[in-house]
Amino acid sequence: MTEANIPFRVRLAARGVDGVTLLVIPALILLVALFLYPFSYGLILSFRPKDGTLFGNYGHFFSDPFLYKTIWTTLALAIPVTIINLVAAVPVAFRVRKMRYQRLITTILVLPITLGTVLVAEGMLNYFGPQGWFIRTLTLLGLGSPSSIKLVHNYWGVFLSLVITGFPFTFLLTLSYVSGIDVALENAAATLGARSAARFRTIFLPLLAPGLAITFCLSFVQAYSVFPSAVLLGAPAGPTRVISIAAYEAAFEQYDYSLASAIAMIMGGVQLVVVVGVLMSRSLFYRGPAAGAKG
Repeated sequence: MTEANIPFRVRLAARGVDGVTLLVIPALILLVALFLYPFSYGLILSFRPKDGTLFGNYGHFFSDPFLYKTIWTTLALAIPVTIINLVAAVPVAFRVRKMRYQRLITTILVLPITLGTVLVAEGMLNYFGPQGWFIRTLTLLGLGSPSSIKLVHNYWGVFLSLVITGFPFTFLLTLSYVSGIDVALENAAATLGARSAARFRTIFLPLLAPGLAITFCLSFVQAYSVFPSAVLLGAPAGPTRVISIAAYEAAFEQYDYSLASAIAMIMGGVQLVVVVGVLMSRSLFYRGPAAGAKG
């Protein structure tokens, strides 16, 4: 039988392309349409400033303190929030994995994800605002007053919002890594006399380090892209003027889409630097799988 007589499907299968492989095509189309094309368009647009120079937008950004300081403002929010969520998620995940009603507790803990940042922000305004229940309770107990306790329209309002909305995401990722570690490793160490702190330091932490690094990166990217919380719960023109607000103002207040694209590229570049740095640090702990094998 000549090659021309062989069915096309058989020839594709001989080259390692079958029906399952073809299922990748819709994903590739979505990737190109929703990521590669917008990214390429924005990158090219960032090099077309109004003044006609190639790097005019980037020079303008890094020469204006009102713009480049948004990088540090955003980092000052994203990094502490990510660390706190990660540190809090580890012990909670260890505890939940041994509970009888693990699914129910997990569902309760991830509820803030279903609410969304805007609804969480509205709830915090009603609860932590000057006339909210929390402030009124502290006032009745003589522990403070609306003028002395301010938890919204400042740094701490945005901080609390990011912790509330970011913790469930961090917890779910951490729980998946913790649950993947073979319990026999912990039992063996306990049999040899290792205490809980030693077991965590010598067994769990090295195995969890790669997974925690990935969790840190994903949580950091989520926190670094903060926008609704910074507007509703912070001070957009002051201490919580994050880089996403600068991009929004350039695009929809100044109508300078080229500058807005440049700010977005800088925002992505900062995230990439942090992510690469964290992923490179994984080798300091353990080079291997993120979890012990079960079975």
